[in-house]
Amino acid sequence: VQLVESGGGLVQAGGSLRLSCAASGRTFSNYAMGWFRQAPGKAREFVSGISESGGSTYYASSVEGRFAISRDNTKNTLYLQMNSLKPEDTAVYYCARSQVARVTATPFSYDSWGQGTQVTVSS
Repeated sequence: VQLVESGGGLVQAGGSLRLSCAASGRTFSNYAMGWFRQAPGKAREFVSGISESGGSTYYASSVEGRFAISRDNTKNTLYLQMNSLKPEDTAVYYCARSQVARVTATPFSYDSWGQGTQVTVSS
């Protein structure tokens, strides 16, 4: 599968962005998906995840209440709506496909990754 993120950019603190992740292939709906981010000099960290059907969602405590993950299986697309952005949200954001039939916070559980999209939040 090929994953392509888009929607990143530069935004002021308090602003919003919506990331998209377009997946190739016909099996998108068979996999749980996740969003991760990586800031310079830091490890890649889990941001949010969603089950195959979209019925279950998961968030890191740092983004709970500000970010919303969703998916449209008819369009093979994953989304991340980011509101009330903070400078500490600045990172490259990646979407990824889970290989373990559930959402986990462990990057090693994901077997396909996009190229990433840069999100920069200015103070």
